[in-house]
Amino acid sequence: MNNNSLIKEKSFQFALEIIEMYKYLTMRKKEFVISKQVLRSGTSIGANIEEAHVAQSKKEFIAKLNISLKEACETNYWLRLLKESGYIHKDDLLNESIELSKILTSIIKTTKKNLNTK
Repeated sequence: MNNNSLIKEKSFQFALEIIEMYKYLTMRKKEFVISKQVLRSGTSIGANIEEAHVAQSKKEFIAKLNISLKEACETNYWLRLLKESGYIHKDDLLNESIELSKILTSIIKTTKKNLNTK
């Protein structure tokens, strides 16, 4: 599986986990503000990755992946905030969002390098 297929699948699975966490936070913890923020940013990562794969140019591909990276960083923030405030207790989702950020960074750097060498 190449990085592009890997990132699409990982971001999709991550979005599903974010949705489950959102349901838990709103139904069980009655937390509606931060959970909505993390839902938006956490599901947006994969949506922008999907858009990147139909980009009309390498520059557009990079731009869409950069948006995904920004969304992943925002998601990291909300997850840290939820953990430190006691709403969630595991680091699983935070670790996954950090991994997504690293993969995205790698793909962006490689694509920029390949773009500049042509």
